[in-house]
Amino acid sequence: MSRRHYDLPPFTTLAAFEAAARHMSFKNAAQELSVTPGAVSHQIKALEEELGRALFLRQHRGVQLTEDGKALFETLGASFQTISQQLSRIRHRGTNEAVTVGSTTAVAALWLSPTVIDFWREHPAINVHQVTQDRPFEHVRDFDFFICYGPAANPTVHQTPVYRDELVPVASPVLAAQMQGIDLDALAKQRLIHLDAASPTWTRWSEWFAGLGYEGEIAQGARVNSYSIALQIAQKGAGIALGWRRLVTPMLQSGKLVGIEPHTLPAPHRFYLCGQNDEKLTPNALALKNWILKNIADQ
Repeated sequence: MSRRHYDLPPFTTLAAFEAAARHMSFKNAAQELSVTPGAVSHQIKALEEELGRALFLRQHRGVQLTEDGKALFETLGASFQTISQQLSRIRHRGTNEAVTVGSTTAVAALWLSPTVIDFWREHPAINVHQVTQDRPFEHVRDFDFFICYGPAANPTVHQTPVYRDELVPVASPVLAAQMQGIDLDALAKQRLIHLDAASPTWTRWSEWFAGLGYEGEIAQGARVNSYSIALQIAQKGAGIALGWRRLVTPMLQSGKLVGIEPHTLPAPHRFYLCGQNDEKLTPNALALKNWILKNIADQ
């Protein structure tokens, strides 16, 4: 029987494996592909039989990739991204390609949008589309690059470090004036505004206190799922938010928020630009990326 030209398994089996490996879940992969979990399992089993190697370890509470599975996932992820990028270039060939950037709503409002406005002033012919979501970005299929705090979950994504922020408690001017010089034990008893972030890497109050060596109890305070809302509550004097100094610089400069000193902590992770390698970016996307990196370095 003749083999396929590139001696590859059917694309459906490769796509099912890549989705399952990316989600580490047959169920979530099935939802993405609009098929049943059984169909995903069948495709992966057929691929394993053709290769003669196990790609997943089936466990009671989920699945794990084998070493062969990890190697295949990294290759497929990079290949699919290259194909997606090339298809996008073909679709938009001959047009002034817009640049699409992803970020969380807070990063977009507090940092990315002002940065893009400054970029437009120097490059008025380049259109930039911003897409915001507060759940982690998994791939760059719909973006030229996206901004994430901490390493991206997808190991096939190229990651360029941008900067490391500093974490400091912030509050309204009146409340901050009452709190200046407060020790960690007393600060932990104040009305803290806790952010229930979708991203597991986003630094929380408990991690901030632990990073400063505090091991006591922390007040429950208020809980929100939006960083922008946390800052609004803090501005109204109704609590203390954990401030990312670079992100909230405009609010600090305007006096809407004031840092509560002296307790500060370097953020555990950096912010990254995650996307294709530079040689795979469009000229417009590369221009924006280089502008962002230069802008950060000059500050």
